[in-house]
Amino acid sequence: MDIALLADFDYNLLLLLLAGFAAGFINVIAGGGSLISLPILIFLGLPPSVANGTNRLGILFQTSTAVVGFRSKGISTFPFSLYCGIAATIGSIIGAQIAVDIKGETFNKILAIVMIVVVLLIVFKPKVSVESLIERTTGKHLWISMLVFFFLGIYGGFINAGIGFILLLFLSYFNKMTLVKANATKVTIAAIYTFAALMVFIFNDKISWVHGILLALGNALGAWISSRLSVRKGDGFIRIFLLIMVSAMAIKLWFFDLS
Repeated sequence: MDIALLADFDYNLLLLLLAGFAAGFINVIAGGGSLISLPILIFLGLPPSVANGTNRLGILFQTSTAVVGFRSKGISTFPFSLYCGIAATIGSIIGAQIAVDIKGETFNKILAIVMIVVVLLIVFKPKVSVESLIERTTGKHLWISMLVFFFLGIYGGFINAGIGFILLLFLSYFNKMTLVKANATKVTIAAIYTFAALMVFIFNDKISWVHGILLALGNALGAWISSRLSVRKGDGFIRIFLLIMVSAMAIKLWFFDLS
């Protein structure tokens, strides 16, 4: 019996580290990593609200690590990212409180729908031209961005899955940032509002620290490697991988009670 328990622990340990690494790597490239890590936490037996809160620990580690990685290469959009991060933080507190109060079965079904929608956006995402871009990060564009990030922060605080991809599209199309700068801005904003959301989950005792720390270690490593590499060749593989894995996880979340 003890040997079986130890084997399960080792398996869970490896699974969490691998899931964390994959989520961290994918999130920095574009987004969608939580579509892998969040369902896995639920499949490992955590109640949906606890899995949701625990996942934020990994996200905070990966985004903070990515910020350091981008800054080490001289890529930063301060103070624009700070202003938008503050606006998103206000929204994330609201969203996190909603996530704490929602029923487990309802959360699972919402997550299943979100996973399918986001992965389809990732697979069929429009191409972004990065030629002759003039950044729009001041004046009315700053105020509009802050308003948009407030609402995106609500979603980020609530579930966060796939938001990196949405942030990347908005920053590229509306603020006219290059993909590299948009990525750097994305992880900075996410790091700021995730810290606030995490505090809400901690206050409501919705964190499994053992699972969270293991996941975070994988997240940080994946984010660090991804942020320091110009990764575009693996994009097609990641899309196919996400489509298959997320579809399977979404079906299981919808049809089986895992709470």
